[in-house]
Amino acid sequence: MMNDVIFSHMGNLANLSRSKTRSITPENMNGEKAGGARAEVGEGSASDSNDVLGKGWKVNPYIHVKSGEIATIAEINESGTIQHIWMTPTGHWKHLILRIYWDDQAYPSVECPLGDFFANGWQDYGQVNSLTVNVNPASGLNCFWPMPFKKCCRMTVENMGDDQLTLFYQITYAVGDVSDDVGYFHAYYNQSRPVLKGDVHTILKGVKGWGQYVGTYITWQVNEDGWWGEGEVKFYMDGDEAYPTICGTGLEDYFLGSYNFDAKFCSATKKGYQAFTGPYAGMPQVIRPDGEYMANQRFGLYRWHVPDPIRFEEDLKVTVQSLGWRKGKNSWGHRYAQRQDHVTSVAYWYQTLPSVKFPELPSKDDLEIVGQETVHFR
Repeated sequence: MMNDVIFSHMGNLANLSRSKTRSITPENMNGEKAGGARAEVGEGSASDSNDVLGKGWKVNPYIHVKSGEIATIAEINESGTIQHIWMTPTGHWKHLILRIYWDDQAYPSVECPLGDFFANGWQDYGQVNSLTVNVNPASGLNCFWPMPFKKCCRMTVENMGDDQLTLFYQITYAVGDVSDDVGYFHAYYNQSRPVLKGDVHTILKGVKGWGQYVGTYITWQVNEDGWWGEGEVKFYMDGDEAYPTICGTGLEDYFLGSYNFDAKFCSATKKGYQAFTGPYAGMPQVIRPDGEYMANQRFGLYRWHVPDPIRFEEDLKVTVQSLGWRKGKNSWGHRYAQRQDHVTSVAYWYQTLPSVKFPELPSKDDLEIVGQETVHFR
């Protein structure tokens, strides 16, 4: 009975495979068999800490990425699957851009500020304990989305910031055949700062191909008083135009909560926004004004469609409304009011190649979190 429980939660973990595990780090930049810990003292990034122990004792554990530089951190020229990415970077996470290229496609399938990709979009550490993304003290960024590829993979990090950064990383992957029916992992960043009146925030649009949508990460800055999460998350798929096939009942409902994430609706002793983090959904960041320089409430939320992927055959668009309440004459004494909050998002999905080239990312200044431009992880 215990084995049945374990296997039902861990899938095919007990099934043996002829795939070969490899790992890329600054100590083994090509992921070669027996290729680790070969850096020579004097050439590695930590040589000044290794004047006694010598080769094989942590000579090159990190890289430096200069301002304006794009560093290639992985280049794999055979079929396989990325299984785990771990990073801990210094610098401003909005100004570090992660890109991943699959097979022979000239443009990336993943293009996203590093913090947002790992569900930490506020340049302020928030612990995440989910099935696919873990963020742990003090800045351990982990991704467990499986990422198969048939020919090759290239992964880069661009430093848009003004200062040189230090990057520790490890990319673990399996080398082996990939079946024809798997999709390629994609992640797209977008922002509305603010959501304009009469408009909605677009999480994803322009997707063409066959695939399945598997996750959403959102940051939300409240620019007006009152509840901000009444908006519906809508999925337009396979030719939908004016009306979506999937239309949710509210933002907190989509992120698997209810009633404003406010415990006062069901508790005699608790009230206010309750941060939470779980396998498939969470609101790990509730950042409150400090009465000095932090003027707005800020939230970070994720929803992983792991047990319930949203499948499409031809095309997909995803939007969310910026919607709240004002006083009115309905049964609750309120009526809907459109808001103009700041919203950013990352959409995660799998699809066939070729995929559509993403729009250009916002500029460095437009990506910057105003008021936190001097905050750096180090």
